[in-house]
Amino acid sequence: MKHLIAVCAAVLVSSVSYGQWQVSASSGLAFGSATMKLGERVNISDTENSYGSYGEGVNFQLRGTYFFDESFGVDLGVGYLQGTDQDVSIVNLPSTEVNAVARARAFGASASVVYKFTNNIYGRFGALIKLGGKTEGVIYQKSVFSEAEAEAFGVPNGSYSETNYKEDFHGHFPLGFVGALGYKYDLDSNFSIFAEVEYYGISLKRKDSEISEFNTDVKLPDGTVAVSGLYTIDNLPEGIDRNTTYVDELSNTNTDTTQELSQKVPYSSFGLNIGVTYKFAKVSKE
Repeated sequence: MKHLIAVCAAVLVSSVSYGQWQVSASSGLAFGSATMKLGERVNISDTENSYGSYGEGVNFQLRGTYFFDESFGVDLGVGYLQGTDQDVSIVNLPSTEVNAVARARAFGASASVVYKFTNNIYGRFGALIKLGGKTEGVIYQKSVFSEAEAEAFGVPNGSYSETNYKEDFHGHFPLGFVGALGYKYDLDSNFSIFAEVEYYGISLKRKDSEISEFNTDVKLPDGTVAVSGLYTIDNLPEGIDRNTTYVDELSNTNTDTTQELSQKVPYSSFGLNIGVTYKFAKVSKE
């Protein structure tokens, strides 16, 4: 036991003596991986599934790394994802048009182990969590009035309602996987640049959502506004709830429209990052 303690102490002292800190900043593009069905595209002749991942988009990362020796280190990172629009409902019919997309606005963090294969090539893998943010839904809907509806509003045939609203979806805190393989090039003793291929494997189960903006106008066939703000965030139409909670189980007799069954949505991606690293001076053995 004394021998084991002595060995562990020696390794710890050696690691601390070698220890080197470095910080990195990067940005990159992420492309959807492990995509799932997110919605549908509908026209007069057919219906098409829409597949994607909310992990697709532009990301920004800031990481701090500590190397115990020439090869092994640990890495802590934080990042932000500006997700691209994903089709949720695209409808193009004579009397109805819908353009509903959703995109990620998410903050995340990772903890990884780093291994240098050579002085230039490295790999890292570890755990990924979502710290905050939302999946933002942006919806446009145009609905042409029937003859009876037009008469009720006192507008000519061909008039329509136009609705624009936003809904923010939040999820439970997930745990995922992150892995990367990179190449770095030293500019001098402190600065280096790098490029890496990175994989995120993570899904998010929905927790709740809230409508943050809502407006419905009545428009004439030429687009002139006949009634402004027929419905607003403070005066939602019947059947639309401002807040929704997502649960794993619902009774068959449930009549509470503010509750819906939850679902998992994909955030997995492959990405390419480019960045710069600053290395602090190593602590030398005395």
